[in-house]
Amino acid sequence: MNAFSRRGACPALSAPMQTGDGLLVRLNPVAGGLAPKSLIAFCESALRHGNGIMEVTARGSLQIRGLTAESARLLAAEVDALGIAVRSGVPVETGPLAGIDPWEIADSRPLAERVRVAIEEAGLTARLGPKVSVVVDGGGQLVMDAVTADVRLSAARTVVGIQWSVSVAGDALSAKPLATVDADTARDIAVAALRMVAEKGREAHTRDLTERQLASLAGWHSFAPPSVLPHISPSRGEIALSPLVSPISNAESDGPAPKLPISPLEGEMSGRTEGGAVERHRSPIGLFDLANGHALGIGLPFGSMPAEKLIDLATQASGLGAPEIRLAPSRALLFLGLSPTTCSSLQASATTLGFVTAASDPRIRIAACPGMPACASGRIATRAIAETIATESADLLDASLTLHISGCAKGCAHPGPAALTLVGDENGAGLVVDGTANALPAGYRPGYDAARGVGGVLAAMRAQRHPGETVAACLTRLGTAGIAELYRRN
Repeated sequence: MNAFSRRGACPALSAPMQTGDGLLVRLNPVAGGLAPKSLIAFCESALRHGNGIMEVTARGSLQIRGLTAESARLLAAEVDALGIAVRSGVPVETGPLAGIDPWEIADSRPLAERVRVAIEEAGLTARLGPKVSVVVDGGGQLVMDAVTADVRLSAARTVVGIQWSVSVAGDALSAKPLATVDADTARDIAVAALRMVAEKGREAHTRDLTERQLASLAGWHSFAPPSVLPHISPSRGEIALSPLVSPISNAESDGPAPKLPISPLEGEMSGRTEGGAVERHRSPIGLFDLANGHALGIGLPFGSMPAEKLIDLATQASGLGAPEIRLAPSRALLFLGLSPTTCSSLQASATTLGFVTAASDPRIRIAACPGMPACASGRIATRAIAETIATESADLLDASLTLHISGCAKGCAHPGPAALTLVGDENGAGLVVDGTANALPAGYRPGYDAARGVGGVLAAMRAQRHPGETVAACLTRLGTAGIAELYRRN
């Protein structure tokens, strides 16, 4: 019997996941960040027990790979001895600057904690799948727009004060909006949605809920005291809805499923332009003004760095007076409590060590798994290919493009579709256009020559792109067949 969690599960310290390069564990500190000395000790533990590579994921978790059954137990014991409290249960995620960002609409941490407690009290943790998650976003300089979740609670400024916009199944753009309500009601809707998901089984997500169930959730405020929602809808539409399905019992009436109510989606009422007028979709890389001092965001190229380099950087941060290092989505670290001068010093050191220190760095447009030789499942040298492309085609890796380089069809580094995906298999390096790593490639070339093939595609775009046209738009215009031909022949 394999005692380790299956692929797709959540590889916590107590439940390492088997991968192609050994066991993998993931760390999410309860406090949201780590003291520099704690991060240093954790990296040293990774050197002793893992493959010596530290990773920060796209969702802002810390990972260690290359563990064995015995070394994973030793690592967990050392983390426990360090006093690092780690999260368990259903992930309820907040922004990396929550509680310290002067631009945020609301501190999301109190509501997030109330949601966690309510999930536990409802007995839902064991009934929900490992990939079910909740995002509570208070707005500000670093929002959680790009992070997908089953339930999203986003702070919104309204004419009656701070409210929370509730949506389900997606990121900020794709999630289905339900209602904008007070904190208590937002928590109740979130738990009701997760209860409905749990009733469908551990493989279910909110995307599997029916229109009737969504309508029931959207009308949850009808159970509460009279709502102010009709007064904050930009369309002045009817918000009130008497649900035909109880969010508690899931019992349905015989009537037709009602249409979802109008939800505020425009301007200030939605909160989608609030707290981020500074830069709503700002990269976590760079300098941030805080209520007390500054934070410096530094990225890990392709999400990973040798533990020794992270130890070096954390040691310098400690010497410069940084009290805390927070993990951030998009594979970054935030060093808090610095002055502009010390930020400049740490940034220079990070650049020398090979970290990502500029939001314009082309490496942040590329998602690349460890690949071969680090991972036994890898068929191509993903990181070497990524470095070559980033160096030779930096001007064509703009914000419209996501390039995914996957050692195999599992697509660990970027599960969703990307504009271009290189994937290794028995035929070499396949190129998938606008798809995922497990899609059928449009063309192949030898793995050792994959970077040249992608470089040929990008070079053709350099010559054919219209003034002002994004790389993604140019790719769409060239079409899958044209892109595949360029990849094969160059």
